[in-house]
Amino acid sequence: MSQRIGTHDVVVVIGTGGMGLAVARRLAAGRRLLLADWSADGLGAAVSALRGEGHAVEGHTVDVSQRDSVEKLAAAAGAAGRVDAVIHTAGVSPVMATARQIYEVDLLGTAHVVDAFLPAASPGTSLVCVASMAGHFASLPADVERHLATAPTEELLHHKGIDLDGEPALAYVVAKRGNQLRVQAAARAWGGRGARLNTVSPGVISTPMGAQELQGAAGAHIQAMVELSGARRVGTADDIASAAAFLAGPESSFITGNDLLVDGGAVSAQRWNTTPSA
Repeated sequence: MSQRIGTHDVVVVIGTGGMGLAVARRLAAGRRLLLADWSADGLGAAVSALRGEGHAVEGHTVDVSQRDSVEKLAAAAGAAGRVDAVIHTAGVSPVMATARQIYEVDLLGTAHVVDAFLPAASPGTSLVCVASMAGHFASLPADVERHLATAPTEELLHHKGIDLDGEPALAYVVAKRGNQLRVQAAARAWGGRGARLNTVSPGVISTPMGAQELQGAAGAHIQAMVELSGARRVGTADDIASAAAFLAGPESSFITGNDLLVDGGAVSAQRWNTTPSA
């Protein structure tokens, strides 16, 4: 049965992982939801589940590393109605991918989303890109930061500070810092259309990707970060959905070009504490 509806506002959620589905469920009610992912199987399952819950949703396959693929998604969103919010959650982690794949998906993919959805933005539109607390641990030279923020998208991966064949963990830190910087630098252009964009930087979150990280080589370090943090727990997909919903809604209308760190206090603990307190 078709789930297409009239002229309701459109919400786009890119990525059908734990965070993406939590965001979709939080924002879809009363809106037309465009759900996108690179995996046709995962996308089909997510669309079926959300339709079964009564949401008006249609699925679109997308490869965020390819500009034309993201532009096609943005055009479909614009044709569907007024784009109210775009939540970009798709990404890969160091236990899933090579450095090159991380740069292509996490860094270049986010730049493609920022670029492609600008023409579809209108007053009130909000774009939220999921970065990571890893970006807050970056210590990059000024020229690298400027490149990440302002380089033409087609040149984004071409810089001496970006080693496409390097260590995946370092690539992840650079890519996520790049997400934060790219969004900062794009805020004025989006503001010209009466629209906003921000990043959310999750800490350790209980999703399938997060579970893979805990089981990987850095698992013990990640667990120690959780124990040292103020919250002393891993986050949930709903924690991120709440942050994304806030940044997508009218309550945050004076917030743009910023990063919201949602990490249970893990970054602050790493900076100011060395051992877990009793």
